[in-house]
Amino acid sequence: MAADQQTPALDLTMDPADLTAALVDVESVSDHEGPLADAVEAALRELPHLSVHRDGDTVVARTELGRDERVILAGHLDTVPLPTVEGALGAVPSVRRREGDRDVIYGRGTTDMKGGVAVQLVLAQQLREPTRDVTYVFYDHEEVSSDASGLGRVMRHSPQLLEADFAVLLEPTNGTVEGGCNGTMRFRITTHGRAAHSGRSWIGENAIHKQAELLARLARYEPRTITVEGLDYREGLNAIRTGGGVAGNVIPDTAWTEVNYRFAPDKTLEQAQQHVREVFEGYEIEWQDLSPAARPGLDRSAAAQFVAAVGLEPMPKYGWTDVARFSEAGVPAVNFGPGDALLAHTDDEHVHDDAVRACHAALAHWLS
Repeated sequence: MAADQQTPALDLTMDPADLTAALVDVESVSDHEGPLADAVEAALRELPHLSVHRDGDTVVARTELGRDERVILAGHLDTVPLPTVEGALGAVPSVRRREGDRDVIYGRGTTDMKGGVAVQLVLAQQLREPTRDVTYVFYDHEEVSSDASGLGRVMRHSPQLLEADFAVLLEPTNGTVEGGCNGTMRFRITTHGRAAHSGRSWIGENAIHKQAELLARLARYEPRTITVEGLDYREGLNAIRTGGGVAGNVIPDTAWTEVNYRFAPDKTLEQAQQHVREVFEGYEIEWQDLSPAARPGLDRSAAAQFVAAVGLEPMPKYGWTDVARFSEAGVPAVNFGPGDALLAHTDDEHVHDDAVRACHAALAHWLS
């Protein structure tokens, strides 16, 4: 969307699939969520049954009915950058297609996660007297470093807005409840040598060669599958970036590898860090991004009632999501949303209309 193009008003009475397309049409790559946050806030302030709060580009809307139980429906407004492949369907604006007997919406964020946000917005408009008080959270900066998260910012600035008995994060799950999530951390290991002219390499020490043992440990590592509260979480430890060297005729004096560890919710963040130290004993570790795992919490009464309402067997969440933030705050949380998570961030990102409508129907039934 061009910078001078006016952000359209959002009609929350729309079919949730149509609203998904309208949301995709408002480009909101991380750091540029403002226009979409403005549109969401404006639409929600038209609803007299909600109190609305704004913190940066995060919007929180709440019913205040005095119900015995409060639940949170949360989703992020930002997307990853647009595809660089010319003609990619998973871009902006959205594209609607009929494929076989199904209608499909293509575009950046259809799956991750404007389909879920559309469901939240339609429910916010429709549910004037839900059976539980509802807090709707639309937050910025989920797709970047965790310390920039709008959800984390609200938890620091106004934690009372996020007090609840249960939370549902509308990340894509193909309409299945996914309990908890793996934790994730990124760290860098640097090796050091001594620079020299490559024509006299015996004078130097090659820092890239010193990465060999580090990479060998990663290649030998066997990730585990760990059962937590009846759900099987698959772990992973992988090099994701590596670099070193300054010129074609210089023996490099430094080299580095960045590693990502996805760990099951049987571990605290500290325990996961200790495991990494044991695997890479003898190396200095530079921690870059640390996000805890979340236990499923499906034994909580609110969670059990939600699973029963959806009617499908719950699954584990392998990727990290913000259910971990809610879990740390003492709010049991699950992932439940339209779309296939494997399509998130792809050049042909898309979601089926009926998946968005089915997610809306399940949540409306639970809250009505």
